[in-house]
Amino acid sequence: MRASAMKDFTGILRAAGTATVAQATLAAWAVLAGSLLPSAALAQGQDKSAPLSQVQRLGRAPVNKEVLRVQLPRPTVVKLKNGLTIVLEEDHKLPTIAFTMWIRPGQLADPSDLPGLASFTAGMLREGTEKRTSEQIASQVDSLGATLEASSRFGVSYTSLNASGLITDTAKILDLLSDVVLHPSFPAGELAKFKQSEGASLEQRLANPAFLAQQGFRRVSYGDTPMALASATKEAIEKISVEDLKRFHEKHYVPGNTILGVTGDFTSSEMRATIERYFGAWTGAAEAPETFAAQVTPQPTKITLVDRPASVQTYIIGGDRAIRRTDPEYYGLAVMNQVLGGGPQARLFLDLREEHSLTYGSYSRFNAEIYPGDWQASAPVRTEVTGDALDRFLYEFKKINNELVPQSEMDDAHRAIIANFALSLEQPSQILNDWLTMQYYGLPMDYWDKYPDHIGGIDAAAVQASAKKFVDLDHLQWICVGDRKKIESVLKKYGTVNVVDVSGKAEN
Repeated sequence: MRASAMKDFTGILRAAGTATVAQATLAAWAVLAGSLLPSAALAQGQDKSAPLSQVQRLGRAPVNKEVLRVQLPRPTVVKLKNGLTIVLEEDHKLPTIAFTMWIRPGQLADPSDLPGLASFTAGMLREGTEKRTSEQIASQVDSLGATLEASSRFGVSYTSLNASGLITDTAKILDLLSDVVLHPSFPAGELAKFKQSEGASLEQRLANPAFLAQQGFRRVSYGDTPMALASATKEAIEKISVEDLKRFHEKHYVPGNTILGVTGDFTSSEMRATIERYFGAWTGAAEAPETFAAQVTPQPTKITLVDRPASVQTYIIGGDRAIRRTDPEYYGLAVMNQVLGGGPQARLFLDLREEHSLTYGSYSRFNAEIYPGDWQASAPVRTEVTGDALDRFLYEFKKINNELVPQSEMDDAHRAIIANFALSLEQPSQILNDWLTMQYYGLPMDYWDKYPDHIGGIDAAAVQASAKKFVDLDHLQWICVGDRKKIESVLKKYGTVNVVDVSGKAEN
């Protein structure tokens, strides 16, 4: 019944002409509902140990080769006299307003001896201003039923602030947002509390094998650069002072470094005038853009064992450096990643979990920033099957390097990516994020209109080329977090093993 009720999303769009957001979403839902994933098939009685060749995909929606067509409404983009760029996206469906602010350079500006300074600065913005205490800020946000958040994540080249609420409270929300951005006081008492909280969080992270694996991977991949950091250190947490926060804020929190995106039930001309009232007096020229090498010299393959005594699992990451967000190889890497590890229908999940029962899940992902990011595949596995899991990773890596992906699998990957994109078009906040991405990275205005075409245009040869470059068996970096006594001898079968403790210090 479910299969007969579904329609192919491209058929819907062909009948309707240029897609509206709602049409795109309905179309994507049909595609997503059309494939019964292996885990769902198990619930229908399928044998979990069945080989991949016998895995049945039931209820597939009809396939149509046409690609989703969209033409998103263009935002209004304005640069104010002080250098602040604003992106205004009108959306009149609901009486709400949402602000998203990106301030570069984020964590990439952390001093080498104070990793986490950008994160601390963002985290402390809500903890007091020249005219409001931490309690007053929290109380006003709650009384409005609004949101006000700030963060500066490791590896990301900008600090992000988000505020939202009812359109009738726009002035009050902007007053709060502008106050924490322009006039934070970084009270010493609140900083002491923040340090205590961050210290406890760090202890928790250092006990988490997934975090240790990511931390190890970034250290190996990025060397002596800000991108190598995954967290503040204990020493930095103790050392960061109010003066450090003020200096960082004064230097980097300037309108020339900032993009402010707004979506909601407003008119662009009125919203521009409102923003100017709250941010027009803000001053500060843009910093010179960060520069990074377009290409990265590949390192020979090596295995890093992060010793975690008594661990009952091995957390495995295999990956390498990848691309910048503006690189034309973005689309090929996106489709290759989808085929190999982009979800529970992808090869790694089906191999390591469904066929060989080595893990609860195995996936791959990539990030692309203003600097060349990374691509990686990962899985937590039982200690005793560490070698078996590495064998399966290597099998799938070699396969996607040496064999063209069948067209049916290519079609699945195209539809999955495009359907996910179509679904996102029902979320105004996601559309705003897309426009901020376009503005931040200097992508062309029609980038998102052509995105489905670019994805759909990636063929099997392009996927193989992407695999040969980014799933390069001669240059992959392996991180294995586990009990050294139990897995070191296993890992040595795959190459030279460097052993470090959870802090990254080499062990004998």
